[in-house]
Amino acid sequence: MKVLKFGGTSVGSAARIKDVAQLICDGDQKIVVLSAMSGTTNSLVEIADYYYKNNTSGAMERINALEQKYVEVVEELYAVEMYKAEAHKLIKEYFEYLRTFSKSVFTIFEEKAILAQGELISTGMFHIYLQEKGESSVLLPALEYMRIDKNSEPDTAYIAENIAKQLEANPGITYYITQGYICRNFYGEIDNLQRGGSDYTASLIGAAVKADEIQIWTDIDGMHNNDPRFVEGTKPVPYLNFEEAAELAYFGAKILHPTCILPAKLNNIPVRLLNTMAPKAAGTLISLKSNKESIQAVAAKDGITAIKIKSGRMLLAYGFLRKVFEIFESYQTPIDMVTTSEVGVSVTIDNTKHLNEILDNLKKLGTVSVDSDQVIICVVGDLQPDNVGFQSKVVNAMKEIPVRMISYGGSNYNVSFLVKASDKKAALKALSASLFS
Repeated sequence: MKVLKFGGTSVGSAARIKDVAQLICDGDQKIVVLSAMSGTTNSLVEIADYYYKNNTSGAMERINALEQKYVEVVEELYAVEMYKAEAHKLIKEYFEYLRTFSKSVFTIFEEKAILAQGELISTGMFHIYLQEKGESSVLLPALEYMRIDKNSEPDTAYIAENIAKQLEANPGITYYITQGYICRNFYGEIDNLQRGGSDYTASLIGAAVKADEIQIWTDIDGMHNNDPRFVEGTKPVPYLNFEEAAELAYFGAKILHPTCILPAKLNNIPVRLLNTMAPKAAGTLISLKSNKESIQAVAAKDGITAIKIKSGRMLLAYGFLRKVFEIFESYQTPIDMVTTSEVGVSVTIDNTKHLNEILDNLKKLGTVSVDSDQVIICVVGDLQPDNVGFQSKVVNAMKEIPVRMISYGGSNYNVSFLVKASDKKAALKALSASLFS
């Protein structure tokens, strides 16, 4: 069995929904994971924000506008009046539910319930459309099997046990339709896997059912060797190993969510990245296979802040680094890059929510300086130390670009550079010209 995930753009209109249905309906049994229609989650976030501000009229206006969008999609999507009426009824029920939050105290629990509605609507509509086409399909409610634990990590044993129950209760079905992103938490409340969570859902399901393959369908034909928004002539990378894909996803490649890799890697399930708009394109296959002694791709991660801590006492100062990292840990702020010298350490972060508090604590350890509006440029490939020459080729490509930090050695697949945001485009172009021309 294969697991196929389709993002919001892939189901963003009636025409796209029809294309996805045609694409999956080949007679082979599969689990299909759907995101909310494009733009829906942003609208739901806005609706929740109005409720937080106790602005019921603002929330109602946004709900009405979003409902009208879906009414128009229903009119275009279905040809048979019976199924069209069923879809209209579905839409009405969900939007009436959204309106009920005006009558209650609004907290994060209500917000997460609101954010779950996009996936519930898209899968309900898609299932009804498959019924109209005469296909064998059933809805697998993600809220019945997808759960996170007290630490907000997926409860893999619970997921495997309960999705198996769902499949056993619906034998002989060809297409199992389910929601991405949404789940329940340890206490049974509606929760989610954060933005990009539909990729994570697909990977967790694939691991739970021991799928033959996980397919992530988006609007681009695989992971490219550079960012096509800034560099002309980029090409899809045919093969990546799990480590390379994880590095690229974490450091800026938007096609794949970073969390998607680990469950597939642990269970050795290939992940294929494909294009809904060009379904015959080969895309990118992620597996244990390695492309030896080659540089595969470049990615960029925006919104980076660099922090340097200098201490004249660092030489032989036992515990200095521990104290630095404990400060970031206490504010739940992950570090991306680290470089050290005899008198100091530089780190980068992409979450500045607690920056002021972090800086106040770091100043107890030494002199602190901050550079904002930075970008991490990540070069990924087979960069093991005994592959002589690759590192120098990468560094030489950046000879005209001012570099704030360089990180290499933490992984055999990644060399990272920290540059100013204003130098990002030039850096990406220089690397492409040197590495891929």
